[in-house]
Amino acid sequence: MPKPLNVVKAPEVSLWKPPLGDDRPEAGSDPNGSDAGRPRTPADQGPAPVGGGAGAGANAGPGAGAGVPQPEGHVGDGRRPDPEEQERAEREQAAGRFRERSRDSLLDEEDDEGGPAAGLGATSRAHREARGSYRVAGDHNLFDRTVFHQAHIGDIHLRLDSRQAVGGVGGPVPEAELRRVRRIYREPAGYVELQRTLRRQRVLVLAGAPGTGRTCTALALLDELTQHRPSAEGAAQDAPTDGPAAGAVAEPSSRVSRVSPETAVRQLAATVSDDARRGHGYLLELPFVRGGVAEPPGEFELDALATALSASDSFAVLVVAAGPTATPLLSGRYGLICPPAPTEELLRARIAVHLADGAAAAAESPEDLVARADELVDDAELRSAVGLEDLRPAEAELLADLTAAHVLGRLTLAELLAGCASLAPQQAQEWFAGADREIADPADSPGPSTRRASGQSAAAVLHPTASRIALAVLNGAAHSAVAEAARLLTWELAVARDPGNTPARPLFCDDPVSDLASLRAELTDGEVETAGIRAPARIVRYRGSALSGAVLAEVWDRHHPAREPVVRWMRLLADDPRPEIWVRAALASGELCARDFATGYEKLVRPMATARAARRRAFAATVLDQAARHESHRPAVHALVGDWSRSPSAHLRWTAALVLGFGHASPVEAALDGLARIGTHEDGDKAPIASHGIVRLLAGPDDRAVLRRLAEWTADKRVPYQDLGLLAVVRLAVTTVGEVWDGEAWPDLGRYLEWPLPLALAATRPDRAVPLADLLWTALRTPRSYEAATDCLEFWLRTAVDEDGPDTRAGLAALLPALVGTDRERRLLDWLLRRMMSDPDEPLPTARARELWDLATGGRPDGDRRGGPERPSDRREDGRPGEGTRETEERR
Repeated sequence: MPKPLNVVKAPEVSLWKPPLGDDRPEAGSDPNGSDAGRPRTPADQGPAPVGGGAGAGANAGPGAGAGVPQPEGHVGDGRRPDPEEQERAEREQAAGRFRERSRDSLLDEEDDEGGPAAGLGATSRAHREARGSYRVAGDHNLFDRTVFHQAHIGDIHLRLDSRQAVGGVGGPVPEAELRRVRRIYREPAGYVELQRTLRRQRVLVLAGAPGTGRTCTALALLDELTQHRPSAEGAAQDAPTDGPAAGAVAEPSSRVSRVSPETAVRQLAATVSDDARRGHGYLLELPFVRGGVAEPPGEFELDALATALSASDSFAVLVVAAGPTATPLLSGRYGLICPPAPTEELLRARIAVHLADGAAAAAESPEDLVARADELVDDAELRSAVGLEDLRPAEAELLADLTAAHVLGRLTLAELLAGCASLAPQQAQEWFAGADREIADPADSPGPSTRRASGQSAAAVLHPTASRIALAVLNGAAHSAVAEAARLLTWELAVARDPGNTPARPLFCDDPVSDLASLRAELTDGEVETAGIRAPARIVRYRGSALSGAVLAEVWDRHHPAREPVVRWMRLLADDPRPEIWVRAALASGELCARDFATGYEKLVRPMATARAARRRAFAATVLDQAARHESHRPAVHALVGDWSRSPSAHLRWTAALVLGFGHASPVEAALDGLARIGTHEDGDKAPIASHGIVRLLAGPDDRAVLRRLAEWTADKRVPYQDLGLLAVVRLAVTTVGEVWDGEAWPDLGRYLEWPLPLALAATRPDRAVPLADLLWTALRTPRSYEAATDCLEFWLRTAVDEDGPDTRAGLAALLPALVGTDRERRLLDWLLRRMMSDPDEPLPTARARELWDLATGGRPDGDRRGGPERPSDRREDGRPGEGTRETEERR
C-alpha cells in the first residue's frame, strides 16, 4: 500500500491554462465551487464524499460532503458533544478502520526475531518461479505417470526392477560385448589423453558419476590396447547384431576381464604376477564405501600393480565414483576424470545401426529412415516426454531402440512416448535402490566407539540420497539453501535409520563438483528475492524437468519408511521465512498429497491449516491448491474448502480464503461465493484475506465475473458486503501484476509484472476500463474508503512518472479518461496533482503534472467526455448508497 501522504497547502498558481475552462476554481477556493476558503486535504477535514456542490462548508475539500458543518467542539473540552460531531467521529473511525484493513499485509507479520516476514507478493513471485518443477499438465512428465515398473513395448522389454544396484561379478568380458562397444562407442573429448596415460603408466584410475559411460570408456580403452581396433569400414562390416545368434553361447574374451569389486588392489597385483597371460586387460570397479568407511587404494599399491602389469605387458583401468573416495586418487599420478560421453552422437549412431539392420524389411531406403529418425529425435514432444537434458549412454541406447522401433513401424507414437517417459523413473529407482545398504548395522558391534562410527557412516551414506530429495523439493533455489536443507534431511534420515545414535554432521567433506555430477544437476547464475529485492545468487537445478517428480514419486510410493522423516523435514521447511524455500516445499507437498491425499492431509495439511502462524496456514493453502490442479483431486479439495469457509474456526476460514483465491479448487462463481461468505462473517475480520483472494481471481481467466460481482457488492445495501467490495477495490488498485499473476491465465500480462493490475488490464483489455473506473469512482465517492482510494490514485500517477519504475502511461491513458469524465472528477484530479506538486519529499514537476493531466483529459479542458450526465450523488454518511446511486451498468 502507498505510504500516508503529507498534508500540505496546495499551490496558489494554476498548472495549466485553462485546466477546467470557466468552471475552474480560483486559487485558494473550494474545488467544488465554493470561494470561502482554500481546498483542504482529506486529513484536514476527515473522509467525506466528493461532489458537495456550492452548499459545502467553507473549509470543505474535494472530498467534503454536502451540507456537513465543521465541529465546534470536542468531547474533551467539557462541552456537551454535538450529535453531528459524534457522527463525524464515527465516520472518521470507520474510515480509519477501513484504512487499517486496506493496509493489512496478511503475511507481513513479524517473525520470531522481530523482523518483517515476506508477504504474499513475494510468495506469489516465488510460487510462479517454482511451479515449473511441478508441472501437472501439458507435458508427459506428469506425477501420475512417474510409477513405471515394467512394460513390453513391441519387442523391447522395459523392467525397472532389473536395473537395481547389484554387486559386481568378476570374469571374462564376452567378445560380443566388446564388439558392441566397438560398434556404437563414440570417443569423448579427452579420450586420446586417457589412452596415452594408460599406455604409458599401465594403470588408469577413471573417476566419474555412475551411468556417465565410465565403464564403457574403460572397456573401449582396454579393447583398443589389447587388440588394434578395426577401421570404420571394418566396423561397418561387423556382425549385424549386438550379440550372438539365437541359441549360441557368448564366447568369453581372452583379452579383457572384469575383476570382482571385493578384490583389493594388492590382490589384483598378485593375480597379475601369477597370471601367465600377456597383453591382457583388467577392469576393476572400486566400491564407494566398505562398512561405512571409504578405503581408496594407496599410491604404493597402484605402483605395485603398475609394475606387475608392465612385466606382463598388460593394462588395468580402475573405475571409481566421483566423490570422497576419488579425491585422493585424482591427486595422484594415476587418476583422471572421465570425460562425459557424447551421447547425442551415440544416440544417432545406435539408431543408424538399428535402421541399417531393419531396412531390408522396410519400404524406404536406409537414408530416408535415418532422416525420419533424426527429425523425430529432435521433436519437442519427444524431448519433453524424455524430460532429461543430458542423456547417459544407457538412456541414449534405450531411446535409440524406441525411436528405431517406431520408425520401422513396430511401435505406435503413444508407446514411444510412454517408453521415453520411463527414463527419469528408471534413474530415480537406481538412485534409491538399497541406498542405505552400505550402512554398518550397529547391532553387530554394540561397543560405544563402533556405534559412534556407524552413526557417522549413516550420515555419510544417506547424504547423497538426502541431497537428491532436497534438490527435488527445492529445484531452482539457491545452492546454499539446497545444501542446508540436504543436511537437515540427512539428520532426519540418519535418526530414523538408527534412533539410538546421534549422527555426526561432517563440516568439510563436501565436493561440489562431484556432488553435482552425481545429482545430474548444474549451477547457474541467477537471482533470489531477499527482503523484497532481487539479489544475485548461485542457483542449482536438475538437468531435466522430469527428475524432480520422479525422485519424489520414488520416495513416496516405493519407500514408505522414509515418509515420516521426510514429513518432519517438510514441516521444518514450512517454518523457513524465505519464500523460495517454504513455497517450493508446499508445492512438493501438494504433489505428495495428490499421490496419497489421506496421508498428506493428516500429516501436512490439517496441522498447518489450523496453526497460529500465518505462514503455516499459507503453506497448507498452497499444498491444497497444488493438489487441486490435478483433476482427480479437485472435487475433494473443493468440498474440503467449502466446509472450511463455513467453519467457526477463524484459522480455517483464513486458509480457505487463500485456497479459493488461487482459483483452482472451485469455479470462479463458487469461489466468489465462498470469499463473500468468509469476508462478511461476523465483523468482517477476514475481509483482508478475502479481498486478496478476490484480486487474485481478477488476474485469472474469468475477470469479467469478478468485476460484475464487485459492482454488485459495492452497490449492496448491506454494509459488510459494501466493505468487502470497497476493500477489494482499494487492494486491487495497489496490487501489481507480479503479486497475483501465476503465468497460466492471460500470458500477455507477463510484460506488465510491475504495473498496477487495473492499469495492466485497461491497457491489454480496453473494454475493462469502464468497469474498473466505475469501481474506483465508487470508492472515491464513499466516505470511509475515500482517503485510501485517493492514495491509490496518487500511487498510479507516481508510477507513471517514476524514472526508475515501469512506464505505465499507456495504462493511465486507457483508464483515467473513463475515471475523470466529469467536471467534478476533474476538480479532484486538479487538487490531487497540485497536492503532489507541493509534496516536500517528492514534489511532482510541473511538466510531469501537465503530462498526467493530458493523459486523463486528452488535452481537452472542457466538456463531459462521457457524453452523458454527471455521475449520481455519493453514498450517505452511514455508508449506504444514496438515493441517486445507480448500478454499474446504468452508469455506463
